[in-house]
Amino acid sequence: MSKPLELQQRLLAASLLFAALLIGHPAASQDKAAPADPFTQGVAALSEGKPAQAIELFTEVLKHNPDLVEAYINRGIAHLKLGQEVDAVTDFDRAVELNPKAAEGYYNRALAYSRAGLYDKALEDYTQALKYAPKDWQVYYNRGNAYLDAGKTREALEDYQKALKLHPEAPEILQNRGLAYLHLGEADKALEDFQTVLRLNPNFARAHFGKGQALEKLGRQAEAKEAFRLFLKTGNPDTDAPLLQQALERLK
Repeated sequence: MSKPLELQQRLLAASLLFAALLIGHPAASQDKAAPADPFTQGVAALSEGKPAQAIELFTEVLKHNPDLVEAYINRGIAHLKLGQEVDAVTDFDRAVELNPKAAEGYYNRALAYSRAGLYDKALEDYTQALKYAPKDWQVYYNRGNAYLDAGKTREALEDYQKALKLHPEAPEILQNRGLAYLHLGEADKALEDFQTVLRLNPNFARAHFGKGQALEKLGRQAEAKEAFRLFLKTGNPDTDAPLLQQALERLK
């Protein structure tokens, strides 16, 4: 089954945050001259885009320290990067079992639930994460995404507003708030958000598509077509394929 258009438009921005709550070594800083331990190597592998290697390293850590919350969370993130949502949830389950106040465990489990389309569970976990990390803009942002995907647009808008108070002028938040405004029929506000995104980041291709949609709804057809043409020039053929096809159809 194809993804909703709103989800297609925001996938790229959301995917940038999957490792955002990667946890460093819980122990004291080690001697720089000493060889890196498996935990530190695992963090490095995950940061360098080597999730399979990271899983092996964190598994080794857990053989010797089976109650290390940080290792479960980071291994879960590695599973998530490989699209292994079930394994990721298992690791996050163990993390919050060991530490019920681990905001990172709830946050990352929510990401896994969102990817699996289990938005109600995701929303519960984001809300739980906010009890222990009430000033983390990423939690509000991604809870907003889950609300948007669940069809709860006004709740999504409220979370994007909260995220922007904590992280002003963040293009990814403004982009998705623009989508929420579009969904609510507030094309003028949506247009303002998409224009702000492009001012902050001229390379944010999907903002051109959103801008075109807003202009269409405002009856500004010539400007809308120009926005869609710009999207065709700047969109990624791999990640933006469905939207590129939509833009082509609008230009016929």
